[in-house]
Amino acid sequence: MANIYDKLLHLPLFQGVTHERLEEIIEKIPFHFLKFRRGDRIISRGDDCTHVRFVISGRVRVEYESRALKFKISHELASPEVISPDYLFGLDTSYPFSVYACEECGILQVAKQDYITILHSDNVFLINILNYLSRNSQNQKSQLLNIENASVVERLAMLVNTFTSQRSQNITLLFKQKDLCRLLGARRPAFMGAIDYLIDNKIIEMPDNSTMQIKDRKLMLALLKGEI
Repeated sequence: MANIYDKLLHLPLFQGVTHERLEEIIEKIPFHFLKFRRGDRIISRGDDCTHVRFVISGRVRVEYESRALKFKISHELASPEVISPDYLFGLDTSYPFSVYACEECGILQVAKQDYITILHSDNVFLINILNYLSRNSQNQKSQLLNIENASVVERLAMLVNTFTSQRSQNITLLFKQKDLCRLLGARRPAFMGAIDYLIDNKIIEMPDNSTMQIKDRKLMLALLKGEI
């Protein structure tokens, strides 16, 4: 149990919380521990977000898929990590993605009402969730304001930034070229030029014409800051 506490304290939602304070919370609030085997579906797209869910052991794969275009983006989250608490509040609380266990993994979940009780019990928890939600919202607005003048490479980096998180691993895009070009608002020659640039700079790999693997998310997002 102590190991689980240590993992939780490394997550943004528990930042600044002491080990003793966390023990007090867990004694009062039901924390549910679930085990999944490799390939098990943990969340289905369209499920209502009724709990805050944390990966406390193993890895999970998050998959987004377009309904209108042949496009899918997926990424892995390794313990310790929280699974998109953004959808716990708001008018639409349904998950827009599915989540699968990459290997045997452990999920800790806290019911929404119990999590609200935690937020009311300590301002540290409240500030952490507000910072998390605000950061995600501000990042998206900043990108939208700059998208008109963005290059195809930058638009692709924006796409990856939107659908993945800071610690995402093994990011993969599956697509038809015409559909990804449409999504990026790019002509095919410009798209192919962007792909060549990213491959030459060892930011992505293309095993085939419809699969893109992001080798270095941090390096790709540096494109948005003009660092490379």
